Amino acid sequence: MATKGNQRDGRQSAKGPQTAQQKRAKKRNRIIIFTVELLVIFLMLGALFFLRNFGNSKGPLFVDFKEEDLEINSKAEENQTMKGYRTIALFGVDSTAGELTKNTRSDSIIIASINQDTGEVKLCSVYRDTYLNLSNDTYNKCNKAYSDGGAKRAISMLNANMDLGIKDFVTIGFGGLREVIDDLGGIYVDVTEAELKHINNYQISMAENLKCKYKPVEKAGNQLLDGLQATAYCRIRYIAGDDFKRAEHQREVIQKICEVAKTKDLATLTKVANDVSGSVYTSLQIDEIISLLGEISNYKIVDESGFPNSDYRGTGNLGSKGSCVLPLDLEKNVIWLHQFLFDDNDYEVSPEIKSYSQTIRNDIAKYVDVKYPQ
Repeated sequence: MATKGNQRDGRQSAKGPQTAQQKRAKKRNRIIIFTVELLVIFLMLGALFFLRNFGNSKGPLFVDFKEEDLEINSKAEENQTMKGYRTIALFGVDSTAGELTKNTRSDSIIIASINQDTGEVKLCSVYRDTYLNLSNDTYNKCNKAYSDGGAKRAISMLNANMDLGIKDFVTIGFGGLREVIDDLGGIYVDVTEAELKHINNYQISMAENLKCKYKPVEKAGNQLLDGLQATAYCRIRYIAGDDFKRAEHQREVIQKICEVAKTKDLATLTKVANDVSGSVYTSLQIDEIISLLGEISNYKIVDESGFPNSDYRGTGNLGSKGSCVLPLDLEKNVIWLHQFLFDDNDYEVSPEIKSYSQTIRNDIAKYVDVKYPQ
């Protein structure tokens, strides 16, 4: 079986290679999107800190990990280059049922690397269907780690497969998204004919779970969507683009929320923060959040990318595991990642990575005929 391409995440396009100008434009757009996402996370946490101390919000969920609770490769502990960076895992989960801590797969996974000397931030998405070791010597789609063991297992999965030493995380759920958008008065979205029926189908199921009423979207075109309609729009996947299109919708809605929020007064924004408080779960403590917020003006997103790297990945169906993103050479992917996140041009992977890489190759060979990178 040949590997397949997809335009959304940078794989080879069926329409031919992009021009240098198109690539630069696409890269700028992605950086803007990720910048918005990161700022939204920290700004929401800042608002939550205010409410937790001075308001009536129940605040976000906090967890204090002990280092022994996480899998941290010894090579990562000894790596002097990484000590100059703060690395945080960002998870986005489908928490319509209110679950943030586990039993829900992470729809989005982002590694944020912050250079503590310069304030430069690099962001790397880990494609949720990437076939990796779940940190317990079982192999599956990497987003299953969060479902099985929450943030602890998901962080351990990232550390194990990438020679990282991540200890902190922020999880944002979609459970409060409906209330937030309604508090802001809705957002304008350009709905296509192909998306129309899916929005309403998702609304029916969500309204049943949330025990609320829904208003069908009756026509295509640019229009004001309420909270439930916009949340349903975020969940559409059965159109051209599949999961990549769904991720695009989610980023679009985040941007729309930010645009509308800038026009609102303090009372409205306080209500928004209060409603989203139950959809935040983090290892960052209050003093750390204050420190990060105090330095937010010093941060600058300088680059972003995705793991596995486009030069060392493919896609294929791995039997019961389903369609997966394949890290065709985990060693080369990890070397690339350390160069990208930490400017480490001489990185050598740990023995564990070499072992995982060979296991992944063996598993791929059972189902998919691929050409491995040289």
